[in-house]
Amino acid sequence: QVQLIESGGGLVQAGDSLRLSCAASGRTFSRYGMGWFRQAPGKKRAFVSGISASGGSTFYADSVKGRFTISRDNAKNTVYLQIASLKPEDTAVYYCAASPRPIAAMERDYVDWGQGTQVTVSS
Repeated sequence: QVQLIESGGGLVQAGDSLRLSCAASGRTFSRYGMGWFRQAPGKKRAFVSGISASGGSTFYADSVKGRFTISRDNAKNTVYLQIASLKPEDTAVYYCAASPRPIAAMERDYVDWGQGTQVTVSS
């Protein structure tokens, strides 16, 4: 099991950039595929981005390609989500998640979740 704590959310203006962080506990962090999801008001939680255990593979939802960048630092047990050119439709609670699979593309593959961090984008 991995404990996850997200940070970096807040109230920003459209066009701003933001970096979310997710700190993980445990010595096996480097074996986990990691992902970011978000849940907008009134909507279901949706996949945003994933990164393989080694960090060598990344993948994104079509809606965020080109603006979102996922990365990880296994020495720091941390995964990041850099968001550029924020839009009001990016407003959501952002969740970090861990999968025992080295690469996890499906939500059902993620077993450990953080509590989420709110991102609010004003127009």
